[in-house]
Amino acid sequence: MHIVVCIKQVPDSAQIRVHPVTNTIMRQGVPTIINPYDLFAVEEALRLRDVHGGEVTVLTMGPASAEDSLRRVLTFGADRAVLLTDRFFAGSDTLATTFALATAIRKIGETFGAPDIVFTGKQTIDGDTAQVGPGIAKRLDFRQLTYVSKLVSADPDAKEIVVERRSEAGVQVLKSKLPVLVTMLEGTNEMRRGTLEEAIAATRAEIVTWSAADAGVEDMQKCGLRGSPTIVKKVFAPSARSEKAAFVEAEDQTPAEALVEAIFERQPALQEDLAALAGGY
Repeated sequence: MHIVVCIKQVPDSAQIRVHPVTNTIMRQGVPTIINPYDLFAVEEALRLRDVHGGEVTVLTMGPASAEDSLRRVLTFGADRAVLLTDRFFAGSDTLATTFALATAIRKIGETFGAPDIVFTGKQTIDGDTAQVGPGIAKRLDFRQLTYVSKLVSADPDAKEIVVERRSEAGVQVLKSKLPVLVTMLEGTNEMRRGTLEEAIAATRAEIVTWSAADAGVEDMQKCGLRGSPTIVKKVFAPSARSEKAAFVEAEDQTPAEALVEAIFERQPALQEDLAALAGGY
């Protein structure tokens, strides 16, 4: 079984600031981390490999510094790391990103063996779109299982996988044929530490580094800013609220009743809207 995991190196969101004049995110001097959601995908891939054998290849697109994140994943026990880096990828939105990553995954399949499963995190903390995983699946013509909370079973011989997927209505149990792309929810597992031997091997491992041409990208117009129709006009930090927290004291009422009454006193329009809504049923 060959499993590919897509990860992303992102700025530590706890230390991101917005420039007061340009209203753009200030990334200079901000430490980078592996997107936290991607670590759940990495661990799930390693668990599958431990049970069924095979290889885990980790892929990321980014600057040369993203090699640090790949080496960290190698310390957990991944078998191979691929860095997709090229100036043509700068400024990519989710459409251009999925084009580049899908192209690289096809190249990985040609070079190291076709992937049976592609894992990603449910989304990234610097974009929060949750579009990249499904976008890759569409471009590769893979079945997709999003917001997976548990991998129930996998059968490499029958080319089947069974998962639990979180939905608005509850939990869905789904069976799918391979190949498939899976996006993992947070809290689904606990990331392993890796062994000392794996940590030593990671420092010496060769990171497979591909440019756009190496990965087989033929149409550069679909990469970077040129392939990104998304335009962000402004990024800003929300202004601090002037209202102070109110202390609600319940006397002859239950705490819940007192809280509801206090909310309606401060927002009378809300009470009217709810009354009108109730009248429609």
